[in-house]
Amino acid sequence: MFVVLQKSVRHFIRSRNVLMYGTTMLLKEEAVATLKRFDIGEKFSYLPALPKASVLIPLFVRAGRLHTLLTLRSQELRTSAGEVCFPGGKKDPSDQDDVETALREAQEEIGLPPDHVEVVCTLFPVISKRGLLVSPVVGFIEETFNPTPNPSEVSAVFAVPLDFFIREKDHYATSGVAGVIGTLHSFYFRDPASGTQYHIWGLTAMLATLVAALALKKKPEFDVGFDFVDPLTFFKKLLHKKLSKL
Repeated sequence: MFVVLQKSVRHFIRSRNVLMYGTTMLLKEEAVATLKRFDIGEKFSYLPALPKASVLIPLFVRAGRLHTLLTLRSQELRTSAGEVCFPGGKKDPSDQDDVETALREAQEEIGLPPDHVEVVCTLFPVISKRGLLVSPVVGFIEETFNPTPNPSEVSAVFAVPLDFFIREKDHYATSGVAGVIGTLHSFYFRDPASGTQYHIWGLTAMLATLVAALALKKKPEFDVGFDFVDPLTFFKKLLHKKLSKL
């Protein structure tokens, strides 16, 4: 009887693991297929030469939900100290393209090896508050990745369920902010692992919302100002408005 029970338990565990793996792969495959449709290719190759930067938006599946990784920048940094950001930074002369910049910066900041990232797409470039042309690179990583933050650049690394960024509950919107075209979006997220509350705002909040809406194929519960089915038009207009003010 005991042997039969053991076999039943092992069979149940194997079946559960197979089901979880299948769900994970399905979620990932659907997100990859959707996001690839928005890869910019050479659509913005006409832009003038500007100081460039890239960020990596790392995605993974955990407990049947898509998640992303964010970092808290060190208080010792000269710019954006103590702010929540995706891993990323300025383009080096040795970087071949925007993807290489994003992968190099992610390795330097959180110890993510470039060959452990499945690059999916590069989304629409945006101009940061410092006048950098920022290219968001989206890639999948393993759920088991264990970040090793570079203390001179990063104070913390934390995971956020992607659907958090399309819910109204913890979202705040502010209009009329100096230097900001349109609405400034922000979120307050409490990390269940550490209990720390993080303020996610500005460019990082906008990119997180964009990727969440695209990958999940769900319209945010709040007004984002763009059609998530065809966001290219909105981001082109936003980019040209900011370029005209430089």
